[in-house]
Amino acid sequence: MDIIRIPEERVGELVGKNGEHKKKIEEKYGIEIKVDKEGEVTLIGSGADTFFAKDVVAAIGRGFEFGEAIKLFKDDYLFHVIDLRDQFNSDKAQKRMKGRVIGEKGKIKTEIEKATESTICIYGHTISIIAPADMMEFAKEAIFKILEGAPHTTALNYLHIVRERKLAIRLKG
Repeated sequence: MDIIRIPEERVGELVGKNGEHKKKIEEKYGIEIKVDKEGEVTLIGSGADTFFAKDVVAAIGRGFEFGEAIKLFKDDYLFHVIDLRDQFNSDKAQKRMKGRVIGEKGKIKTEIEKATESTICIYGHTISIIAPADMMEFAKEAIFKILEGAPHTTALNYLHIVRERKLAIRLKG
């Protein structure tokens, strides 16, 4: 049994219309999910099954739509959360960093997503990523470059290199 908390406003997305989202997660992992209105989610089942289901629930809690979160049903997708409170003390600094990762008109976020085949969700005090396993480190590295103060051009140049590496990795098989 595992317990995870998600924001109250995300409970509806987790449960879905008539409980359909919750049911799909339960069926995929062979577990039972209990959700209360305050956002406490209890996962009941074997350790491995609840471990993998917890990522799907956490992804929905961090702002991903159900359709994106279920990419984690596949073995070759990973989920990662960057908590901005770990690096930035003030709300103002966190907000500024979220803005830097998004970029003007969403350009930086979109470029990271395209280059790494990932989906990035910026919600509350976190930046979360769902990406193929072979692309996760590249997505994280691009985001950390920006969070550490690198100019956007540096991050974009890095993403150009990522695209070349991705092609080489995929051609090798």
